[in-house]
Amino acid sequence: MGIIVENGGILTTVQDEGRFGYQAFGVSTSGAMDNHSFHIANILVGNDMGEGALEMTFIGPTLKFTSDNIVAVTGGDLTPMLDGNEFPMYRAVLVKEGQTLSFAGARNGCRGYIAFAGGLDIPIVMGSKSTLLRNHLGGVKGRKLEKGDEIGFVSAKTILPNMEARKVPASVYPKKEIVLRVVLGPQDDEFTEAGVKSFFWNSGVITNEFDRMGCRIEREPIEHVGDGNINTDGISVGSIQVPTNGKPIIMLSDRQSTGGYAKIGTVISVDLAKIAQAQPGQKVRFVNVSLDLAQDLYIRELESIKALDEKLNA
Repeated sequence: MGIIVENGGILTTVQDEGRFGYQAFGVSTSGAMDNHSFHIANILVGNDMGEGALEMTFIGPTLKFTSDNIVAVTGGDLTPMLDGNEFPMYRAVLVKEGQTLSFAGARNGCRGYIAFAGGLDIPIVMGSKSTLLRNHLGGVKGRKLEKGDEIGFVSAKTILPNMEARKVPASVYPKKEIVLRVVLGPQDDEFTEAGVKSFFWNSGVITNEFDRMGCRIEREPIEHVGDGNINTDGISVGSIQVPTNGKPIIMLSDRQSTGGYAKIGTVISVDLAKIAQAQPGQKVRFVNVSLDLAQDLYIRELESIKALDEKLNA
């Protein structure tokens, strides 16, 4: 017993922390676009923070519960509703059998997460429950959720310790301009000095070419030393490729594992949630930071998440 999908929304998939160890074979890591919101959702319902959850985009699904369970909704505010009434975000809530969870559309941010206490009964494929759409791998038949899909709960729960304390302040995402901190490299020497300065001095606009694979930015072209092509090498999440047209592309969760365009820099891990929650038409600006700062900020975020987990689930 679990949930029946009455409407899949625009793009709802099962995601966890990702599928690692297979990029050498061309299999992308996939995984949640906004790990911060994803982890908080699982912690609120008492799960391991990497347990599979539902990731939704702009308009979420309509889910009919066939058994009681505790759930948490985090990430962008997609206007969650329970039986037509407002549903609180960023807190653990008991949903009863027969009730319907739905979403009216994005008011802030664009991607939300639904975690279910005890986890979803989804097969583990190559070490992960994550859906990789391009390869039709993982999740529910390797695709987005569709009307009529049924997903069971592994171990549903109707009570958790500290239920009243299982809430945190909701994240609020900028609506006009986002600032992304970037570590230069690994191919910043493929760009002219003027090109690197332009990259940081001039803002751009997020285009409609924005999905789980990447985000294309419309802006003044960034000048290469040559034509922008390099020997194909690996691509990490957050890598900023700059093709021959000089327009940057931020590579995201479902990115290809290798590529042949020069990469001017990489968005730091703690700022990936900002781009995951951005919308087409928003301005984006890049700021240069050191690798040491990027690592320090990442460690602080990990410690903060761990502290929340210990507080609620020790």
